[in-house]
Amino acid sequence: MLKYLWTVTEDLLLAVTYVTWMHIVLGRLYGRLGRRIHGAGIGLSVLACVAFAIVKNNTNKIISSRWNHYIFAAYIVLAALFLLLSLIFGRREKARFHAGGAVLSAVGSALSAVLIFYTLPKVMLYPFNFNTMGNGYLSSYYGVRLAGWTLALLLLLVYARRLACCAETVQPCGLLAGLMNLGAISYAVFCFGRFFIPWVNRAKWLKWPVKYTKEAYGWAGSIMSFTGRNIQLFIFIAAGLAVVLAAIVFIQNTRVKDPYDNPAQLRKLRARNRRSRRTAVIVAVAVALFAVILTWVKAYDTRVIELSAPETYTVSGDEILIPLDAVNDGHLHRYEYRTEKNIDVRWIVVRKPGSASYGVGLDACEVCGNAGYSERNGQVICKRCDVVMNINTIGFKGGCNPIPLAYEVKDGNLVFRMEDILAGEKEFR
Repeated sequence: MLKYLWTVTEDLLLAVTYVTWMHIVLGRLYGRLGRRIHGAGIGLSVLACVAFAIVKNNTNKIISSRWNHYIFAAYIVLAALFLLLSLIFGRREKARFHAGGAVLSAVGSALSAVLIFYTLPKVMLYPFNFNTMGNGYLSSYYGVRLAGWTLALLLLLVYARRLACCAETVQPCGLLAGLMNLGAISYAVFCFGRFFIPWVNRAKWLKWPVKYTKEAYGWAGSIMSFTGRNIQLFIFIAAGLAVVLAAIVFIQNTRVKDPYDNPAQLRKLRARNRRSRRTAVIVAVAVALFAVILTWVKAYDTRVIELSAPETYTVSGDEILIPLDAVNDGHLHRYEYRTEKNIDVRWIVVRKPGSASYGVGLDACEVCGNAGYSERNGQVICKRCDVVMNINTIGFKGGCNPIPLAYEVKDGNLVFRMEDILAGEKEFR
C-alpha cells in the first residue's frame, strides 16, 4: 500500500499543481473560452494516455525511452513560448478574446498536455502490474496495493480542487501567472538536464563523444548531474509555490476590504473570507501531508532490511544437525551453507505457534527470489514485497511462502540431508 501511495504522489504532484494553475489562469484571462480550450487539451491528452497505456500493456514490444526525450524537448519549447506569449497577451484579466489569446490558450493547453502525457500512462498501468504473489485480482494482496493507489489519487483530487479555489481568488491575476511561470521555468531546467545529455550522446553528427564526461559538456553536464540526483527537488518547488499561493490568499482574506452597505453584506463578506482562509489552510495541510508521504513514508517503505546473521549448526557426515532447543523459542532462525561452488544456500526455521511442528524452507521463494525473510514484531516478513507470512503455512508450496525444504526430527535434532541443501543451490546463484 505504502509503495503506491508515495509513488503515485511522486509521479503526479507536480503535474497536478501546474495543470490546475494553467486552467485557472487561462480562465481568468479569457473566461469560458480559455477554460474550454484548456479543457479540450486535457481531454485529448488523457485519451492519448489511455491509448498509449493500452498499447504498452498489450504488446510485447518495448516502447523506446526516446519518448521521454521528445517530451522533455517539447516541454522546453512550449514553456519558453508560453512565457513569451504571456508577457505579450496575458497582462490583463478578463481580456477580450482575440488571435493572441487563442494562441496563448492553445500553447498553454499543449504545455499541460505534455505534462499529463509524461506522467499519467505509467500511473494508469500500475493496477495491471501489482505484485499479487500469484493470487490474482481478487486477493487481499491486490486490494491493499489498489487502496494505496486510490488513496493517492483521492488526495491529489482534493488538493487540486482546493488549489483551484485559491487560484480563483488571489489578486491580482498577474501574481498567479507569475508563480506559475516561475514553476514552469524551474521544471524546464529539469527537462533540459534530463534531455540534453541523452540527445548529445545520440548526435554523433556533431562529432561529440558518445560517452558523457563532465569535462566534455561543462556547465550543461553539471545541470545533468544535478537534475538526475535531485528529481524530488523540482516536485517540492511546485508544492512550495502552492504553499506560497495559499499564504497569499490567507493574508488577503484576513479582513474585509470590499465596500458594503449594511451589516448583512459585511457578514457575507466575512463568511467569504473565512471560506478562502479555510481553503488556503487545506492546501497547506495537503502539501505538508504530501511532504510526509514523499519523505518519511517513502524512506520507511524503501528502507533496507538487513537479514539476521546465520546461526551455527553441526555437520555429521552427509547430514546437518540443529538442536531443537535452539529453535523452540518461536522466533525466526536463519542458517547458511557454502557449497563447493562458493554459493551460500540459506534456509529458515521457525516453530509454529501452539504446535510441536516447525516451519522450514529455503530463505527464498518462487515469486520474490532470494531476497530472504526477516522477523518483525513476531511476524515473518518477505524482505522484497513486505508481505506478512502465515507461519502455519511455511513449509507448504505456493505464493510468497519459502520454498519447502525437507527435514526430519531425530534424537532431539532437526536433521537436513546434504543433498536437499545442495538442491537449493540454484535459488541462490
